[in-house]
Amino acid sequence: MSPRRSYDQYCSVARALDAVGDRWTLLIVRELLAGPRRYTDLHADLPGVSTDVLASRLKDMERDGLATRRRLPPPGAAYVYELTGRGRQLLPVLQTLGEWGAPELGERRATDAVRAHWFALPLLRGLGEVSGAGGEGLVEVRLEEGEFHLYIGAEGGPVYGSGPAPEEPDARLSMDTGTCAAVGGGDVGVLDAVRDGRIEVTGEGTLAKALREA
Repeated sequence: MSPRRSYDQYCSVARALDAVGDRWTLLIVRELLAGPRRYTDLHADLPGVSTDVLASRLKDMERDGLATRRRLPPPGAAYVYELTGRGRQLLPVLQTLGEWGAPELGERRATDAVRAHWFALPLLRGLGEVSGAGGEGLVEVRLEEGEFHLYIGAEGGPVYGSGPAPEEPDARLSMDTGTCAAVGGGDVGVLDAVRDGRIEVTGEGTLAKALREA
C-alpha cells in the first residue's frame, strides 16, 4: 500500500483532498453508491483507468475508511467493495460537484464514454423537489443509452443501480439524454419537464401519481 500523501495543511478542505483528491477516487465513490461492486465491474464502468491505479485507489479508500472489501457467501463467493458510512456521506459532495460541472458537458464528444447510470446522481438531485413534497420510492429511468433505477429518499444502502428496477417501481420515467442532463444540471425542473411532455411518467405508485398531478 502506498504511503499516504498529504498537503500538510491544517485546513478541512486540504484534509478532505488528502483522502479523495487523487484522480479516480471520487468516480469510484460514484460507482460504489450503487452498492457493492466487484473489481471487474468497477473496471468495466471506469473506462480509462488502469488496473494498477484502480487497485491502488481501492486500497487507499480502505485505509482511509471510505470503503471496505468483503467476500460474498456461496454461491457468489466473489469479493466486493462497498462504501462505509463515511464514504456514503460523499453523495451530496458528488451531486454538488456534478451540478457545478454540468455547464461543461455541452455536446458529447466522439471520445466520450457514456453509461446510462452516470446520469443517476444528477437526476436524483433534480428529483429532490418531488421527494421534498413527500414523494419517495423506487424509480426506473429509461434513456437511449440504457436503464437505471433510483431510490428516492433512501437512507443508507444503495441510492441507485444500473439496469431495470429489481422490483415493480413506484414510477417509470422515459426521457432523452438531453432532458436528463438538463434536469440534473438544474436547467429545467422535473415537474416542468413532465408537464411539457419531455418526461413520460408511467406507473400507479404514489410517486408516479405525484409527478403526473403536480
